Amino acid sequence: MKQEFLEVGQIVSTHGVRGEVKVMPWADDPEFLLDFDTLYLGGRPVRVRGARVQKTCVLLKLEGVDDLDTAAALREQVLRIRRADAKLPEGSVFIADLIGLPVLADGETIGKLTDILSRPGNDVYVVTAADKQREYLIPAVPEFILERNVDEGFIRVRLIEGMASDEI
Repeated sequence: MKQEFLEVGQIVSTHGVRGEVKVMPWADDPEFLLDFDTLYLGGRPVRVRGARVQKTCVLLKLEGVDDLDTAAALREQVLRIRRADAKLPEGSVFIADLIGLPVLADGETIGKLTDILSRPGNDVYVVTAADKQREYLIPAVPEFILERNVDEGFIRVRLIEGMASDEI
């Protein structure tokens, strides 16, 4: 079942003395967070009064956070968005929708997707076998990821030698 709210980043520090917070985004591109007027913090909506990218982070000015002490109290908090507010490019999916899906190879379930590693060339899917004795590292490229079907709940892959560990 798709979650109504999705985690999009974590407040890692403050910025300046006027209440801005620095957010480490959990997205392919930090600019993704600039599209939202409202974020959710601790289950409650918070209006975004200003947002800008700084290197790999996003600096946010949140309504009601007007000084350094208030901003510092938010450190380590996770920010969420409402799924309905997000616009993804065609063919893109949320990582949260992929984690936990069964992974099929040659018609057999080889395990579940347990993590996605972001690497410079491409992401790598980490698939853990049901018995937790074997792990597969599968590059997330069309040659190996044949189908990602979030609606029906599976990922179909093609394996080659060397993708499976001997033991975890």
